[in-house]
Amino acid sequence: MVRGAHIIVVDDDPRIRTVLRRALEPEGFRVSEASGSAALFALIKSEPVDLITLDLTLGDEDGLEVARRIRAESRVPIIMVTGKGDMVDRVVGLELGADDYISKPFHLREVLARVRSVLRRAHGGKSETPTGEARSLYRFAGFKLDIPKRELATPEGRPCALTTAEFDLLVVLVKRPNRVLSREQIMEALKGHNWAANDRAVDTQIARLRKKLEGGAARTALIKTVRGVGYSFTADVSLPIASCPLPIGSPSGREKEPGPC
Repeated sequence: MVRGAHIIVVDDDPRIRTVLRRALEPEGFRVSEASGSAALFALIKSEPVDLITLDLTLGDEDGLEVARRIRAESRVPIIMVTGKGDMVDRVVGLELGADDYISKPFHLREVLARVRSVLRRAHGGKSETPTGEARSLYRFAGFKLDIPKRELATPEGRPCALTTAEFDLLVVLVKRPNRVLSREQIMEALKGHNWAANDRAVDTQIARLRKKLEGGAARTALIKTVRGVGYSFTADVSLPIASCPLPIGSPSGREKEPGPC
């Protein structure tokens, strides 16, 4: 659930921590504060955490390095808090697996909206999963994508760990196979992510997702770059054979997935 979620606010400025706490707690969130990495990781080890807001300027500590340590140990959603115009830090943070970012100075209503959106996506709430697809299991290139459970299994049957942002991006691509999507179209489909189409955020997430999907020699070119336009998901996508569905994006809408159905 979104309400009641445990959020850790990481910032070396006690005034910022107080402001965020006072904004989040009346909305039903449970808030813990951390002034640096030592306090943060002590909290992570002591109890479950649903989301972390992480300031990238933590006194003598490098916030990006803290993000790297978090992601090495956990898939907990991270919202980075960056200085206005710090494009490089935002891009590097997304490369490390952050799920969204907020620029200072920020409006508290924006913070609340970002927090709710990331939590809903992380917990499989309002996302790219329409009601009619509540039991959808997509297959492509040997992968199995379970949208309601937010799980991806490799062709070898192993779980493939994706961040919230990477998973949402994969859902967008899988539902639109063999179509060239511009960055603007991807952004429109990823409502709730605070990315700008003219920065490198979309490209960064594509690169991270591509690396995870195409890690083996047998898995190549699943995501094709169309120069000057955007990206295309080149794999053939289908629903489970057992449910006897149609391939997604079938031109005729009448072709069945080969199988016993």
